[in-house]
Amino acid sequence: MANTLVNVPVSKIIKNKSSFEDEPKKKSREDWRKAKELEEARKAGTAPAAVDEEGKDINPHIPQYISATPWYFGAQGPTLKHQRPQPEKQKQFSSIDEWYNRGVDSSKVATKYRKGACENCGAMTHKRKECMERPRKIGAKYTNVNIAPDEFTQPELSMDYDGKRDRWAGYDPSQHRAIVEEYQKIEEAKRQMRAEKLNAEENDEQDSDKDEDKYVDEVDMPGTKVDSKQRITVRNLRIREDTAKYLRNLNPNSAYYDPKTRSMRDNPYAGTDKEVDYKGENFVRFSGDTQQHANAQLFAWEAHERGVDVHLLAEPTKLELLKQEYDKKRDELKDKARGSIINRYGGEEHLDALPASLLLAQTEQYIEYSRYGKIIKGQDRTKIRSKYEEDVYPNNHTSVYGSYWNAGKWGYKCCHSFVKNSYCTGIAGKKAAEAAVAETKRIINEEEKFDEEKADSSDRESMSSETSSNEEERVSKTIKKSKSIKRKEKKQKQKEKRKNRKMSAKIQEQDKLQQVLQKESERQREAERLLQIDERKRPYNSMYEVKQPTSDEIEAFQMKRKREEDPMAEFLNK
Repeated sequence: MANTLVNVPVSKIIKNKSSFEDEPKKKSREDWRKAKELEEARKAGTAPAAVDEEGKDINPHIPQYISATPWYFGAQGPTLKHQRPQPEKQKQFSSIDEWYNRGVDSSKVATKYRKGACENCGAMTHKRKECMERPRKIGAKYTNVNIAPDEFTQPELSMDYDGKRDRWAGYDPSQHRAIVEEYQKIEEAKRQMRAEKLNAEENDEQDSDKDEDKYVDEVDMPGTKVDSKQRITVRNLRIREDTAKYLRNLNPNSAYYDPKTRSMRDNPYAGTDKEVDYKGENFVRFSGDTQQHANAQLFAWEAHERGVDVHLLAEPTKLELLKQEYDKKRDELKDKARGSIINRYGGEEHLDALPASLLLAQTEQYIEYSRYGKIIKGQDRTKIRSKYEEDVYPNNHTSVYGSYWNAGKWGYKCCHSFVKNSYCTGIAGKKAAEAAVAETKRIINEEEKFDEEKADSSDRESMSSETSSNEEERVSKTIKKSKSIKRKEKKQKQKEKRKNRKMSAKIQEQDKLQQVLQKESERQREAERLLQIDERKRPYNSMYEVKQPTSDEIEAFQMKRKREEDPMAEFLNK
């Protein structure tokens, strides 16, 4: 209850002193008690409520800090006027019909340029830098042609909080008429197309009356539309060719059929060996995402029992995040337990084993062979290859190293070369090797013959010294023989020289190859040393000489090249 005397200003008391002369200057304890009882009675409803200056009842349950008027308000009695909007502070807002004008004012179009107008288009409502028209080559200020109309002078609208956020502010209902007319035209075109289609079908039916018995399947049936080729049921009426639900299983103890809703709630073939696509109307409740939704609901219930405030429908995102976190922690605990068991007891190799179907090389691929082993159906099985490279012949070879053997040495069959990783010379290499072998054999045979002839000549000389007859003939013969021997010795010496030259050339080539191999080994060791050094401390190679490698250097590189795929590489290095 408002206190009417406490909030009266001093000026009012002095002005209306006569009205306060009869009242006591100070309330007694009895007056406070009566005022308190009156307030309690008003709250209980046994006493009438206080009335303001407009004759309206004041709710007695309003708190005192709301009902009490400030001292500067100047209230003469109980009132709530100070809690209502004050007229002097109310603003006048624009009405709902007022809005910004759009477009330009075409009612008045100037024919000459006006001072202060836009130099480009001639409108008075903007300047040249604000003009939205295409810049003219010669502005309207100088041509006085095509003066643009002025834009509307926009009113200054004053809108409240709701007016600024009104999505339909400025909407013109007449604009909706164009949309309505467009839809009316579309519907009219559809009706016309349907009418033409029905007329065409009626004409076809009249032409096909003679063949009605022949095309009896195309006759319309109740529960279907006009086109019998695409029978579409109306509501849930079945097609007459289909078996009725209540006739699928005549056992009275089978699935329940509700004739009112025409639904069978369970699988009519439950407990039988018959496999069909129809499993009842409730089958859809256990297909799709229904199981996932049920699991989410179960998780929400269990989480709520454990003190987590979450709901499936109210907070689906929160529930999904909690479920993902729960599944992640559960998987981590399972992996941790599995890892601890494996660390203690072992046996991880048995868990990572392939399935039995793959171990036994079983497959579902069908292959049919003829009686001669030729494939009739299917594809042939792919050949199992090793992890090493096969059918790879480097350096132009057509065979692998070790395919040829001669005189206790292995080589290439294609060129009869005994040097590994050498370049293939083909048939020319074979001929050169055969010629070298033949020359060696011939030289050996000539040496053996020369030794035999020399031994024979010594025997003949001994015999000529013993006999004295025919001495002159023997002397002449010996001279001839000695000359022939000298010739043979000369030829033999020439052959030996040629042989020595060839041998020396071969030795020089071998020495040269050994030098190149030694340089290649040094280069590889230097490369390994540089690779072990930190990149920031490696020397620069800006002064390195670049030239084309010789044939000996190429052969040395091929001989020294490391082949990681070769299983005997480490053995050869050792």
